[in-house]
Amino acid sequence: MVLLFHPPLFSLSLPPKRAFWGPKPPLRCSASSTDVRVQSANNGAAILWYKHDLRIEDHPGLIAASKHPAVVPLYVFDPRILSRFSDEMLELLLFALEDLRRLLKDRGSNLMIRFGTAEDVIRKMVNEVQASGIFVEEEVEYELRVMVENVKESVCTLSIKGGNPKIVMWRTPFYDVQSSNNLPSSFHDFQKHRISVLPGLEPPILPATLTDLSWGIFPTMIDLKEYQSKNEWTSIKKLSAENMLQRKKQRGKVDLKSADREENDENQSVSETIQRKKPERSAFVTSQGNFAGGGSDLVLNALAAYLRYLEGTSRDDYQEVHAKLRLAEKREGASFQALFGSSLLLGTVSRRRVYFEAIKYEKERNGGFLSPFGYSTATAAAAINTVSSTEWYWLLTLKGYKNDADIFPIRIWRWNNYLIQYTVAGCEGPAVLLVHGFGAFMEHYRDNLYPIAEDGNRVWAITLLGFGKSEKPNIIYTELMWAELLRDFIIEVVREPVHLVGNSIGGYAVSVVAGLWPLLAKSVVLMNTAGSIIPGYLPLGYSSDRRTSGAAWLGARLLLLYLRFNIKNILRSFYPTEARRADDWLINEMTRASHDPGVIYVLESIFSFDLSLPLNYLLEGFENRTLIVQGMKDPLSDSRSMLAMVREHCRGVAIKEIDAGHCPHDELPSEVNSIITEWVAALEHQVSPVTSKQLN
Repeated sequence: MVLLFHPPLFSLSLPPKRAFWGPKPPLRCSASSTDVRVQSANNGAAILWYKHDLRIEDHPGLIAASKHPAVVPLYVFDPRILSRFSDEMLELLLFALEDLRRLLKDRGSNLMIRFGTAEDVIRKMVNEVQASGIFVEEEVEYELRVMVENVKESVCTLSIKGGNPKIVMWRTPFYDVQSSNNLPSSFHDFQKHRISVLPGLEPPILPATLTDLSWGIFPTMIDLKEYQSKNEWTSIKKLSAENMLQRKKQRGKVDLKSADREENDENQSVSETIQRKKPERSAFVTSQGNFAGGGSDLVLNALAAYLRYLEGTSRDDYQEVHAKLRLAEKREGASFQALFGSSLLLGTVSRRRVYFEAIKYEKERNGGFLSPFGYSTATAAAAINTVSSTEWYWLLTLKGYKNDADIFPIRIWRWNNYLIQYTVAGCEGPAVLLVHGFGAFMEHYRDNLYPIAEDGNRVWAITLLGFGKSEKPNIIYTELMWAELLRDFIIEVVREPVHLVGNSIGGYAVSVVAGLWPLLAKSVVLMNTAGSIIPGYLPLGYSSDRRTSGAAWLGARLLLLYLRFNIKNILRSFYPTEARRADDWLINEMTRASHDPGVIYVLESIFSFDLSLPLNYLLEGFENRTLIVQGMKDPLSDSRSMLAMVREHCRGVAIKEIDAGHCPHDELPSEVNSIITEWVAALEHQVSPVTSKQLN
């Protein structure tokens, strides 16, 4: 790793030095949560529902629950939660829970293990221990928020000594933000406030354990895999887009049973390879050994090793972390999220603990001084920037949930540990998925979502990773990655085949989905799509592993400056027929997103895109289920030449030419809505394939 100057994401005021890792402040929770200081005055037992907070230190919920005469820490193996985890994440979960039980036992408590739906388990537990409070961490993921609401409903009718049990929402605050309602939507404006990071909290003294309870036993990995909620498409997710392309090239189609066998063989081979002697304090506890995990102590030890990468060491456990770091450093700073992201998701350490450990190391290196000009090591910068960025998107999501002025109701889906925004409209009918283009977001379908739904469809719109208000992590962005995201969204959220609609690079991404996982797509609608037609194409090798060059690093930063100063003129050139549609709202939203942490990583990806797989190759077999809607005034492409190639080499593809630019769905929404709804209706009613002549 090359040592570079890293400016901090924030200008932050630091707390005074303390023996632990920060002074103990008064207990704070976000304004959206119930004030735990008030609720903790209840006299009954407290149930602490562990989900993504598997630790005892820096745990406001545990501190508040400890004020009750008895505390029952509880983890529920709910199939809906387990279904979100890969096999390696399930392993990490088991290690984290075992360590959590050990830590609680050391303090005279225990961890209760139960199986079932959270609603049923917690209702029974409230009755059993006569709990007056259920303490639960606030979530941003839509499915988990629904689960918490269901728990509230399941216990609200219960009567215990002193009244009904209270649901107490809490979260671990990172910044000293009193209310997310007043939080600026722009990261640029947020930085101006120079908000400090709140110090962490020490573990509390816990009341005596209730001895007459059955605390439960831990399951094995085999138990968990059998208990997971699965659907018929689970096997589709097992192979990457790159692997699917190889199989498409070799056999023309993919045998899923064969793919299962090959994946099992690969996993077995990997498992055998890593069966070497591990360091005594190794944090890479799973069979695959990709992520740092285990308990809090192991993760913190691995973090210490990560931060000290430049120092050199004879310690085996540190050397192991350094070797993993080098493998994971696909681009500068990406290794931190790759190695520690799973532990942060499980909450074995908190984001602010990571922050203060990195700050502490910075001060150690600089004789107690913290430079205002940046961080002295790339590893400290990676850790601080990652947790600060993650917290920003968390706060932005909370604000979105409470903001009635948003065009669409916000929902959050977590993909590969990252927060993805989406929305849905309609109660019945065929499923339609709208995918935006580069630099846009789900709200770009502001006048399409509801009209298409009102014509008898259920319509989803998603903001891809790296855009809008979805997270923008430090990873390498590729068209195959976005296709895999869409694949998983269809499987996990929509849960049925969809009519795919994509604009620009979104059109190319949905073409990849249809080409590699045809079971997921009913039809494809491409609106001024990226990609090309290449007759007689012969598939060659294709790799999604594209490292960033120095030219891309510089080019992305120059491009960002250009876009910020010219976004208004650029957008209006995309709307040649209805320039008024490139309005202030759209300009402001794109400008806001351009200041988000991580946006530069997305722009760097432009210089490594590989759209060499032609549309005619990807959509083989989909010709009679493909519609091209082309704005003929697109400044980014020669529409007439592109359509001429389609007509000559793609028989059965329907074409609709309209008098619009690069974003026809937003420039002429009424016209495009009619085209899409008629197309979907025709296919759903099994009418003969719609031809170009019929549409015109």
